[in-house]
Amino acid sequence: MNRPDPDRDLLRRARRSLAVRHTVVIALILLAVGAVALYVVAREERAALTASVRQTAATEEDVVDPPAGSWIFRIDAAGGLTATDDAPPGFPDRAALARVRAGGAAEQAESGGYLVITRPHGDATVQVVGSLAAQQAETQRLLAALGGAELLGLAAAVVAGLLLARHATAPLGEALARQRRFVADASHELRTPIAQLHTRAQLLDQELRSGAAAADIAPDARRLVAGTRQLGEIVEDLLLSTQLAGRAEIGGEVDLGVVADGVVAGFRHRAEAARIELSLRLDPDRPSTVHGRPAALRRVVNALLDNAFNHTAPGGHIAVELHNLAGPPQVRLTVRDDGTGFDPADADRLFDRFARGHDDHRRFGLGLALAHEVVTGHGGTITAAAGPAGGAVFTIHLPLRAG
Repeated sequence: MNRPDPDRDLLRRARRSLAVRHTVVIALILLAVGAVALYVVAREERAALTASVRQTAATEEDVVDPPAGSWIFRIDAAGGLTATDDAPPGFPDRAALARVRAGGAAEQAESGGYLVITRPHGDATVQVVGSLAAQQAETQRLLAALGGAELLGLAAAVVAGLLLARHATAPLGEALARQRRFVADASHELRTPIAQLHTRAQLLDQELRSGAAAADIAPDARRLVAGTRQLGEIVEDLLLSTQLAGRAEIGGEVDLGVVADGVVAGFRHRAEAARIELSLRLDPDRPSTVHGRPAALRRVVNALLDNAFNHTAPGGHIAVELHNLAGPPQVRLTVRDDGTGFDPADADRLFDRFARGHDDHRRFGLGLALAHEVVTGHGGTITAAAGPAGGAVFTIHLPLRAG
């Protein structure tokens, strides 16, 4: 049975709420636009029909062949009525004719779906009846077309709402994923060293209680100190992973040569103890200044050297080289060793968090993944390749700071 995921449920509810809101807003906008368009078109059609009927009433005297959809009634000075054949029932409006003929002002009215205009015309009185059926039918067709367009627009609004909601909640999903990843990183990386520290502390406590000599306790104490140092490095890596890949825009000018020299100096004792030759090659006349965060870049070089020491046997060689390149100006930092190397099939997976090798299932841990995040955040690249005579070569390229 699958457990409920509160984070996923939260993200789903947020997306659903935003999708509904976006859909409603877009639908209301489409409805408003459609209503305005319908009103404007209907008004224009009514104005055109009114103008046509008024023009007919002012100029038309031919009751036999009037414009389509209209009928003319004319009373001459002697009171004789002439009318267009097939006039609608109820017309002419004799009361209106009588009022206008008696000297009243021209009249305009609607009656039973017809527009009626009555006005004097010379010695006669003319009444023009124009049908509103065509205008009403056109309005109905326009209303149907707008209704179909509104339905299509509503469907498009739903799709747009979902897409906008997904885009709007993407940062929230990324934040939740980062939080889950941090918890997973912490649980994976801290479980083993904490267990080891607990075991070593218990052994040390037992030796102290048994009255063991200082010489017997010293190795366990040194291992305990080494374990705490390892735990501190892991915590530092985890904290670095929460800083959005060590974005360079919050940093300043950093001489990568100085950073590399300091990190290599810190590994000298380890190199002597492991009987590994550690060399550093810099160009003192060409400062390798980049823009970034010194602590983050130091952790990158530290991670690459730590990885090299972990895979280099006693008597091996580890070399750190720094070069300035042109076109475009950049700094290249290379860390190479002649250790066990890695399967070329794992080259693209070395920088994945907690990736394992294809053949030996070796766990690459968190350091290389963080190095990749930091270098990428500084606008650079990091690659891994097998050395020509075995071992591994890690190469970093960072943009050179303009002097």
